[in-house]
Amino acid sequence: MDSHAAKARRKAPLATPAGFASEAVQDIAGALKVLLADCFALYIKTKNFHWHMSGPNFRDYHLLLDEQADQVFAMTDAVAERSRKVGGTTIRSIADIGRLQRILDNDADFVTPQDMLAELRDDNERLATFMRQAHEVCATYNDVATTSLIEQWIDETENRVWFLFETTRNRN
Repeated sequence: MDSHAAKARRKAPLATPAGFASEAVQDIAGALKVLLADCFALYIKTKNFHWHMSGPNFRDYHLLLDEQADQVFAMTDAVAERSRKVGGTTIRSIADIGRLQRILDNDADFVTPQDMLAELRDDNERLATFMRQAHEVCATYNDVATTSLIEQWIDETENRVWFLFETTRNRN
């Protein structure tokens, strides 16, 4: 391939024909792009807390957070691929994630196990809210496939919230 052909390929549009108007593609892919950044932020935070867990319930909490991190990470590819299927693009870098994420990082040197679990519970609740907002955008354009996926992700996220809530419930 000559350099002219290579240049042309780098500039080729990424739009996938999916039958959505350009405004729908922009709005749906935009909502999914931000949701993906949040998923990656939550994944890293969950792994951070998994790696830095300590205390008498170490094994149970360590395993719980590993399982939850796997669930969050499993969503990432599906979110990104759905954005591409509707004709949009998705995140391209860690810097892109940092610009878009709404789930805040936690870089503290030490966080108690109960605070870790409570923070992840709150973050998962926020993620479910963000998913509902993305669902509304997709429903506006009758994007049945994406709304269906988001409904499944909401259920999985609510399950994580439930486990974290029950784990942090004050037992007196």
